Amino acid sequence: MIFIKLILAHLLGDFTLQPNSWVADKEHNKLKSKFLYFHVLIHTILSFIFLWDLQLWWVAVLVGFTHFIIDAAKLSFQNVKTKKRWFFIDQLLHVLVIAGVSFYFQEFSFNFLQNQEFLKIIMAALFLTTPASIFIKLLLSSWTPAPDGPNNIQTESLSSAGKYIGILERLLVFTFIMVNHWEGVGFMVAAKSVFRFSDLAQAKQRKLTEYVLIGTLLSFGLAVLTGIIIK
Repeated sequence: MIFIKLILAHLLGDFTLQPNSWVADKEHNKLKSKFLYFHVLIHTILSFIFLWDLQLWWVAVLVGFTHFIIDAAKLSFQNVKTKKRWFFIDQLLHVLVIAGVSFYFQEFSFNFLQNQEFLKIIMAALFLTTPASIFIKLLLSSWTPAPDGPNNIQTESLSSAGKYIGILERLLVFTFIMVNHWEGVGFMVAAKSVFRFSDLAQAKQRKLTEYVLIGTLLSFGLAVLTGIIIK
């Protein structure tokens, strides 16, 4: 399958066979870096090797050329603040090029969009991200603990960490239910209890503990209920 072969070539070329020193040189010298051209050449050669078909030489050249265009755009426009964003944009564009080649060879089709079961799963997964976070936040709004003050213990936390932890846990619980591995749900509950509630016990704030417990049960409950409904 062309898609898998090109993805393998991409993973090898972009990560395994690209030293950090090359990345640093490219970011410093941008289009003047010789390693940018070495990198593109390696991608082209790897694509050709994995395809191993002389009639598909143009596919390897296309992958190499588009890789250069995408990498050049990333190096030209990214800065310290947008570096992480451009990394994901860069990877997405590379995968889209490979997917486009695969679609040209009719390896993919859009028939899955007509599959009602698939659409229900996608709908449920989307609901368990931001929409579910908003529902839980609204349900907990009347019990939100007071901000840290002189009599409260300061608790340091990463920006928006709770939101993303909640999204990931709901998606994992939903996945476990869809593949009929309910024991995974129990593992998730136990793991979060160990890491989360041990910290809360040290803080000795009963209201905060109850608030987090209600939020956790709502989060897991929504994921379980959504999984049961979809199944």
